[in-house]
Amino acid sequence: MTNVALPETDQAQAITDIIESRRSIRRFESGPIPEADLREMLRLAGLAPSAWNAQTWRFVVVQDPALKEQLQAAAYGQPQVTNAPAVIVVYSDMEDTLQTAEDTAHPGMGEAGRSQQRQTFDGAFGAQDVAQRGQWGLAQANIAFGFLMLAVRGLGYDGVPMLGFDPAKVRELLDLPEHVQFAGIYPVGKRAEEGFSHHRHSVDRVTTWK
Repeated sequence: MTNVALPETDQAQAITDIIESRRSIRRFESGPIPEADLREMLRLAGLAPSAWNAQTWRFVVVQDPALKEQLQAAAYGQPQVTNAPAVIVVYSDMEDTLQTAEDTAHPGMGEAGRSQQRQTFDGAFGAQDVAQRGQWGLAQANIAFGFLMLAVRGLGYDGVPMLGFDPAKVRELLDLPEHVQFAGIYPVGKRAEEGFSHHRHSVDRVTTWK
C-alpha cells in the first residue's frame, strides 16, 4: 500500500472525518476482508505509542466460522461476533514483553541501547508480581486498541469494541497463557447498518480549565 503525504490541512480533515464517521456497528456485509487490509489495520494499530516503546499489545485475528461461534458463546451470545467476517482480539502479554525487552530498543541505539532497555525493564518490573505488571501492560495495549479502531475506519471498515466476554473462556479458545489481559474484542467488516449518531457530553461537561 502506497502512503501519500497530504498537506497538513488535509491530514487534519481526514483525521476529523475518521473520528466523526466512526460508529459502533453490529451488522456487517458478508464476504471476507482481504488479508492485505487486515494486515494494514494491525500495522497502523502497532504504531501506537507506549512507555519505553514496550509494545505490550498482541493480536489474534479470528476468521474461522467454527471458532467464531465458540467465541460468540464466550461473549454471551452477542451476534456481532459471528456476523462480522473477522474478529480482532487485542490483548496484552507483559511476560513476553519482559522476555524480549531488548527487541523494543531502537536499532539506532545499538547494543548499548539494547542493554539499557533490559536494565530499565528489569528495574521497573522485576520486583512486581505478574498481576501488577500485567495491569501496566494492559494500559499500553488499550492505546493500541484505540489506534486500531481509527485504523479500521480509515480503511473503510467498521466495528464495535467489546468487553462483554468471559476472559477465561477466550484464553482457552485461543490457547493463550493465563497471565494475558484483554483490551477488548473488535468484530470488523463493512457496515450493513448506519448505527446511531454520536451522543456525547460537551467539552465543558467533562473538562476543567485551570
